[in-house]
Amino acid sequence: MSDQTPSGKLTLEVDHAGVAVVVRCHGRMVAGENDHLHSKIRQLIPHNKRIVLDLTDLAMMDSTGLGTLVRLYVAAKSAGCDLELINLNKRIRELLGVTKLLSVFTIIGEKNIRII
Repeated sequence: MSDQTPSGKLTLEVDHAGVAVVVRCHGRMVAGENDHLHSKIRQLIPHNKRIVLDLTDLAMMDSTGLGTLVRLYVAAKSAGCDLELINLNKRIRELLGVTKLLSVFTIIGEKNIRII
């Protein structure tokens, strides 16, 4: 299932893969774009025990993107759902590291890791 917004914006693809829901993020997780991600993941949390955010095609993330990830992490944990990240590019990994969030999130690996 694809949930796309106009070009240059954050777009999401949602796929059910075994026991996990994989949300592939494309574009930029920046101010003005994060409400779309937040509302989509919040809809998925009550019905799933594991949500994986695939950041392979995420070109940029700012502080509001980080805040959105933290809010979603807290909401997921409160509902007994695991929110995990996969395929972090170098910039996203460094941003999470500098803000000490790399140790908060479960990073499950790279493209070839099975998530089922």
